[in-house]
Amino acid sequence: MGIVDEIKTFVEQECNKPTSKYGYEPFPYHFTPTVKYAGQLADVLGGDKEVILIAAWMHDIGSIVHGRDDHHITGARIAEEKLKELKYPEEKIELVKKCILNHRGSQNRERKSLEEQIIAEADTMSTFDNLSGLFKAAFVYEHLDQKEANTSVKEKMKRKWNQLHFEKSKEILKPKYEAAMLLLE
Repeated sequence: MGIVDEIKTFVEQECNKPTSKYGYEPFPYHFTPTVKYAGQLADVLGGDKEVILIAAWMHDIGSIVHGRDDHHITGARIAEEKLKELKYPEEKIELVKKCILNHRGSQNRERKSLEEQIIAEADTMSTFDNLSGLFKAAFVYEHLDQKEANTSVKEKMKRKWNQLHFEKSKEILKPKYEAAMLLLE
């Protein structure tokens, strides 16, 4: 089993634990699409694809283990421990950590490497694969009614669309974005 598969298995196991803060759902509905988009962007834009895929699998592991607050910091620490355990090269561990530390759009951090930029972008892109999750959050966690939820989801989709930096990202997501806007009219 290669390192990327080992990390995927680790993340899936963490999501599957009873202590997982969000249960198993983030694995198929957030991690998996994030990894898919990170791989697509790496294929087109370059960067160290192995680092990108590892960081994509690990970018929100801090949320799963410790909760959302400071999950970029706790996630970088978890990634470092796990990758050292797997004897991954130190310089690559540092790049994975930077990707995790700088993936959050709300943090407005400076992303120096292409790998960091790709992880942040793929994280944003994953939103477009999880419309049901956006509605779940609106209904369950935000206690919105249908009209409010529809407005909230539509505005979030617009914000996420405007956060995309790479033309390739918009090219990939344009059909989903347009379909969502049509459905949320």
